[in-house]
Amino acid sequence: MSNCWISYSCILWLSIVFNLHVSATTRFYDFKVQTMRITKMCKSKQIVSINQMFPGPVIYAQEDDQIIVKVTNETPYNTTLHWHGVRQKLSCWYDGPSYITQCPILSGQKFVYKFTLEKQKGTLFWHAHVSWLRGTVYGAIVVYPKMGIPSPFRNPYKEQIILLGEYWHKDVVQLEHEALESGGAPTPADAFTINGHPGPNYKCSSNNDVYKMVVIPGKTYMLRIVNAALNSEHFFTIAHHRMTIVEADGEYTKPLIVNHLMIAPGQTINVLVTADQPINRYSMAMGPYVSAKNISFQKLPAISYFQYTGCTPKQIVMSAQLPTVNDDLAVKTVMDGLRSLHPVMVPREIDVNLFFTIGLNVEKCGSSNPDKNCQGPHGGVLGASVNNISFTSPTFSLLQAYYKDINGHFTRDFPDTPHKVYDYVNGAPNNIPHDTQSLVGTRTKVLEFGSRVELILQDTGTVSTENHPVHMHGYSFYVVGYGSGNYNPRTAKLNLVDPPYLNTIGVPVGGWAAIRFVADNPGVWFMHCHLEIHMSWGLSMAFIVKNGKGEMQTLPPPPGDMPTC
Repeated sequence: MSNCWISYSCILWLSIVFNLHVSATTRFYDFKVQTMRITKMCKSKQIVSINQMFPGPVIYAQEDDQIIVKVTNETPYNTTLHWHGVRQKLSCWYDGPSYITQCPILSGQKFVYKFTLEKQKGTLFWHAHVSWLRGTVYGAIVVYPKMGIPSPFRNPYKEQIILLGEYWHKDVVQLEHEALESGGAPTPADAFTINGHPGPNYKCSSNNDVYKMVVIPGKTYMLRIVNAALNSEHFFTIAHHRMTIVEADGEYTKPLIVNHLMIAPGQTINVLVTADQPINRYSMAMGPYVSAKNISFQKLPAISYFQYTGCTPKQIVMSAQLPTVNDDLAVKTVMDGLRSLHPVMVPREIDVNLFFTIGLNVEKCGSSNPDKNCQGPHGGVLGASVNNISFTSPTFSLLQAYYKDINGHFTRDFPDTPHKVYDYVNGAPNNIPHDTQSLVGTRTKVLEFGSRVELILQDTGTVSTENHPVHMHGYSFYVVGYGSGNYNPRTAKLNLVDPPYLNTIGVPVGGWAAIRFVADNPGVWFMHCHLEIHMSWGLSMAFIVKNGKGEMQTLPPPPGDMPTC
């Protein structure tokens, strides 16, 4: 990824180049899905990319702009693109998850995505949403406030996009197939990356594959941090520098000063950093946060440089200190301090109360070749579920089936609560695989337009408690509560004044998160864990939000160029 410095003193230049007027503008992008050969850690391979870029191109826009992206698939793989964090008001057809809102774009086909960034600003991102192509197909979305509307913090001198990722020498589609075929855990990443670069900890990367951010002493910079990784959550820190969080998932927050942060796949965080240390090179480090037990993971952190102008090559790099890999308290401390900038309109009266348990399962393995296909615990097959129902991906677009009233592709009976009640965290049944086996199906939960919803997401210890980054398409939501253990409505402390407004919430290891939202956007909306292997195993479900009254509460017909299954 080329350095993409944006100086706030250059906004006038941007307004000319990108036509950033006070009124909304339509911005056009041409994305070609292509293969390209890259070399990392002394090995070369073909990857899927957009416009021969890794990471992919940045979408720049302004609040309320319309975005039009023509996507042409020039690879042998099926593909779709998801615009992560974009609320897709009345544009569910363009949300992008394969077989949920659309059929994939086949090799040689085109599809034009159209959506409006209505009342949205900040840092979001886009990524592939079919198979594991997100491993290399991703990029940032930067949405500026309208001209003349100031940010609630002093303008930084410059800003920089920081994309966190994972990298494998193997083809990522092959990796998914191998994991699902084995019944066991996936292969850990060969490296972590910062803006596509592994850094000096990895073989053959010490000099030519390290990302460097050059800074001027005394200046303040904004980092737009995006975690686009596939299967692991990450800590991020800068040696000897403190960071001030000012935005999360595209929404302003009260300033929160931290030494490090944990950012899960699917999350975006903006921080301010002042270059107020002696002139030197300081490492920016990205390392794993591992909340589950008995799993393999990449232990080497990715390193990049926060490098002051004037430092010499002979100076020793100041090393960053990451939290220990299982430091749950470090995660909780940051989340506890995250608040919306101002008091917000949280739904007080609730129409729909939902309680969803999330976690892993072990299914019985009926393979005739157990050594190859039954590598889960106790000779079973690993799975995942919501309310003990493992989502089965359909072979036809759910949105098209729902809109056209085509039977046979899904049911409308996703339960509001789990079928079995037990001590979810401490006494989960673990007679593997018998008591952990899930039901399977393509089940959806139907919501009336305008419903005020409270959803409790409860982690379970059936196989292992674990932090799960749960993402909801089409909506952001208020995180009104967050705690350890089993959710208890009598003792849970809820923040109904200034809770953070997020689109992805890390449900804490052995704990719960309470979210609230108003179902005011009709369509079919996917909700899933953003650890890709968990989604592949079935930790997902879909909401159907019915039409309301009138044109502004009714989903328009599908576009004429929708891909067909």
